[in-house]
Amino acid sequence: MSTHDDDTQLEFFEEPETLESPGRPRRRIGPRRAGGPRRPSPPPPGAVALARLAGFVALAIAVVVGLVFWVGSCQGKSKHDEYASYMNDLRPIALSSARTGTSFVNVLGSADLTLVGLQSKLELWSRQQQQDYDDALRLRPPGPLQAAHQEALATFQLRAIGLAGLADDLARAGSKTDTDVANSLAAQAQILSASDLVWANLFHLPATQTLTSVGVKGVIAPPSQIVSNPEVITASSFETVYQRVKAANAGGKPPSGLHGSMLVSTEAVTGSKTVTLNPSTPQTVDVAADLTFKVTFNDSGNFQEVKIPVSLRVTVFGKAVLKKTQIVPSILAQHTTTVSFGNLNLPTSAFGANARVHVEIGKVPGEKRLDNNSASYPVFFSLGSGG
Repeated sequence: MSTHDDDTQLEFFEEPETLESPGRPRRRIGPRRAGGPRRPSPPPPGAVALARLAGFVALAIAVVVGLVFWVGSCQGKSKHDEYASYMNDLRPIALSSARTGTSFVNVLGSADLTLVGLQSKLELWSRQQQQDYDDALRLRPPGPLQAAHQEALATFQLRAIGLAGLADDLARAGSKTDTDVANSLAAQAQILSASDLVWANLFHLPATQTLTSVGVKGVIAPPSQIVSNPEVITASSFETVYQRVKAANAGGKPPSGLHGSMLVSTEAVTGSKTVTLNPSTPQTVDVAADLTFKVTFNDSGNFQEVKIPVSLRVTVFGKAVLKKTQIVPSILAQHTTTVSFGNLNLPTSAFGANARVHVEIGKVPGEKRLDNNSASYPVFFSLGSGG
């Protein structure tokens, strides 16, 4: 074998050098470190935008929920204010209307009442009720109270009609008998009683139920009652009043018929202990801060009496040490009433001494018998357990 052949074989099996592009750096692969941290892979495209969108959605939901709660609380407050505002506006009108009833009773019991004066008052009160109606008509009740509000308006209308009717009946009395006039007045006055029923059952009760059903708390429907004492508007009461005003209208002539008062009893009350005084037998009276004398008398005549003075006087050895007087506005014929005298502040000179309690029911116009409307009681004052 020649040397040329050997060289040829060597060149055939020798691996040629790797040719690289000029200017391209050769990447070196260094040895991998065992257990070293690996660089995190970058997020896929659109993941960051999706996360941001989810955050915005959560924030929007929170804002919407908060807004819903805020609006709900505002609506609840607005509803409460709406009902409260209506009741606050209606209350003074209701009270104004009811005050007419008090004025009516006071005028009927007035000692100087005249027929013309009573007619004038009734007409004035009727106009006032009409004004109350007009004022209430301008109110704007919440929707659920619309029906009840109409009944409030009806109440004021009934009162205006009833008072005007009383004035008309007096004007047309003419030659009618006292009994006929009284019966007519009593029938007319029933309209006033009906107005109280309308207010209580068709306004106040439904309005209260509505406030409860809609969940409004702390708001109260106002009361309004024009007839506080039904006995004042009975035929017998009106007949007594009419007879009295007729007498005054005739020129102040002395009233005819039976008039007067009768003393029934006098009691000394201390705590739960009551001692009935006796004109002929001395009684021991315990003195304490709550000592009260109760004087009971009866209208023994056939007519209503007004402004009856009732006096109480305590004397020691004939010398007055205490004087008190009260005025009873009115009392119907054959009726009984009691007057209480308290806050006595008896002097020390009254204790253990010869004392007397004097009681007197004042004379009324036309009264002729006076022996049964006063009494004098012997007593011994002592310090009780509460003194």
